[in-house]
Amino acid sequence: MLPGVFFLTLLIAVADLSAQAIPDPNGAFSTTPTAVSVPNYTVPAPGPANDAEWNKPEALAKNLQAVARQTSSNYYSINFIWVLGAAFLVMFMQAGFALIETGLCRAKNAAHSMSLNFLIYAIGITGFFICGFAFMCGGVNGTSIGGPASLGGLPTLDQMVTVGDGWGILGKTGFFLSGSAYDARVAVWFLFMMVFMDTTATIPTGACAERLSFKSFFLFSLFIGMFTFPVFACWVWGGGWLAQLGPKLAMAHGAVDFAGAGVVHLQGGVIALVLTSMLGPRIGKYDSKGNPQPIIGHDVPMVLLGTLILAFGWFGMNCGNALGASDGRIAIIAVNTALSSGAATLTACLLVWCFLGKPDPSLTSNGMLAGLVAISGPCAFVSPASAFLIGIVAGILVITGIFVIEKAGIDDAVGAVSVHGINGLWGLIALGLLADGTYGAGWNGCHLFRLTDGSLGYFNDVAKAPAGAIEMGITGLFYGNGKQLVVELILAAVAIIWNAAMAAIIFGIVGKATRSNRVSPEVEIAGLDIPEMGAPGYPDFINAVAPEQVQPSEYQ
Repeated sequence: MLPGVFFLTLLIAVADLSAQAIPDPNGAFSTTPTAVSVPNYTVPAPGPANDAEWNKPEALAKNLQAVARQTSSNYYSINFIWVLGAAFLVMFMQAGFALIETGLCRAKNAAHSMSLNFLIYAIGITGFFICGFAFMCGGVNGTSIGGPASLGGLPTLDQMVTVGDGWGILGKTGFFLSGSAYDARVAVWFLFMMVFMDTTATIPTGACAERLSFKSFFLFSLFIGMFTFPVFACWVWGGGWLAQLGPKLAMAHGAVDFAGAGVVHLQGGVIALVLTSMLGPRIGKYDSKGNPQPIIGHDVPMVLLGTLILAFGWFGMNCGNALGASDGRIAIIAVNTALSSGAATLTACLLVWCFLGKPDPSLTSNGMLAGLVAISGPCAFVSPASAFLIGIVAGILVITGIFVIEKAGIDDAVGAVSVHGINGLWGLIALGLLADGTYGAGWNGCHLFRLTDGSLGYFNDVAKAPAGAIEMGITGLFYGNGKQLVVELILAAVAIIWNAAMAAIIFGIVGKATRSNRVSPEVEIAGLDIPEMGAPGYPDFINAVAPEQVQPSEYQ
């Protein structure tokens, strides 16, 4: 009885909310309970003398609707708090990235590396505020997929640039969070998506460390927040064409990426690969025969602390994407996140121990990050046992990838391409293979059913499903649905092509505008802190060699 009343009240609340299409800056419509009037009726005062009055149909109707409004208030308020709290955790991940990247750099570049990680937050949020959020999310409720119900559906974000038969390309409401986007529900989603964008923008800074010009970093990062990330994220998370592959072409549930294996990490990894290739290796990284030489970071404890901060924040990244504490699946998501990171850490540690004879702490920390990246995409859709397996594979891939990339002549200062790019790709593939169908029913507006004969069928209209059919969540190849794997591979291919092309074009333009994306050899050898930032990271350890005293020919 009680569950029935609960869902009835939610139904009334959501029905009321769906009719609201005007901005709600204070969140009052979603979070303030309001009694619903019954014509020509006044609720009697409580007490034994009025029991009969309380049992009249008019009183019951009014009380039920009042309970519905109160339940709606609680439902959305709790979800708002959950998503905002998760956003705060993801924002704190910037500290983890800063510590890892700075610790893996030499002391002469510490202020420069830390400043890049510090300022990416401000640069990214500015670009996302100007137009990035509008491009990404401005049309989410303008397609059949719709906005997240747990945040009220975001009815004011309803304008999408489309082609052909309604294929979504780009949102077009929400610029400067003004007009219809001046809405509390929209603000919650803006903040959460913004910190994901910032994570993507941060990844290339580590790969390009110790040689990237600050001016180039500034301009290129602005483009990531304004355009590169938002457009691709629109296609997957904003109701765009990759998400629409499910409802329009019955291609599984369309593109699915729960917490950003592709939207965040594969994007960042591809951008990092392109930028490091265009910049070239650091001076001294390769000898005259092309053999890689170790460049030791100055603070390993800083690296390990940063890794633990990232692992902590990752629970906000993965669990927060449920977009509401009302979703009980968050427990499985949290456990899967922990299991994958632990399995990847141990696998990487043992692998490095075998290869190098010692369990190198920096490479082991990359193992933990690889496990976290890989589980980001499938964390809600796989079992704990599958999550552990995903972590084992991630640990193998990250160590192998770091050595292969280094041998190929690509100088990735922190292993970002392997951690985020390779394992972001693995996370999408793992989703397409291991999603077990227990979660995600109706994802992207597509409904997959297991029919009575054991086969699978897609029905956009649930009422058309035959009797006895059981609706399934996201289901991968190993559970009978190879279409989901195909869509995930399409998602990965689009991510690679889009980001490689945009990174190369934009970085090339920025390089011409700033005369060079890379600092001069003199500055690189002396250290970037004072020439680029005007302040040393460690005043007691200022490099004794000034840029003007360096003879670059001696180092080439």
